[in-house]
Amino acid sequence: MPDDSVALIGPRLKSWREKRSMTLVDLSEATGISSSTLSRLEAGKRAPNLELVVPIARALRLELDDIVPRKAPDPRVARTKKRMGDTWYESLSPESSPVQTYKVTFPANPAGISAVPEPKVHDGQEWLYVLSGRLRLVIGEQDVILGPGEAAEFDTRIPHWLSGVGARQTELLSIFSKEGKRIHLRARTTAPSGPPQ
Repeated sequence: MPDDSVALIGPRLKSWREKRSMTLVDLSEATGISSSTLSRLEAGKRAPNLELVVPIARALRLELDDIVPRKAPDPRVARTKKRMGDTWYESLSPESSPVQTYKVTFPANPAGISAVPEPKVHDGQEWLYVLSGRLRLVIGEQDVILGPGEAAEFDTRIPHWLSGVGARQTELLSIFSKEGKRIHLRARTTAPSGPPQ
């Protein structure tokens, strides 16, 4: 069974020829390939080979990448899940990605925590979106509670700490840029400041 990408070469050549407003006769004169051979190639009745494709590409001012469609890689991400203390981190992006995405699940915390542990500091920019539950985010002098549908973005070089709050577990999406680039979505501060009641 022929490769689908090879089968598409002829129709793509025809499309490019027509975009260049060239007839089969024009292309034949420019390449030295007979009009009948070009016609059969475009119709998929003649197998493409380098002796045919290279002069045609040159005549149409194309790169070979323009003619041979690139095969899209499998877009699915192999997800890994790890636990740090009572918190679960599920990776939603490849390790090689400059921007890391996680689904983070904090356990239920009905009593809340009044004393904040040592905040973290590291290079990067982080964007958070709360999926469910309530999130307490302490960053610098700010101490805010975010609910479902709320987002925050911050420079991770500022001391920060976060935790779930309430009787239900808290789930959120975390997008982290190691290079410190701002995420395309912007922060939205709507939660009242202050520790949980």
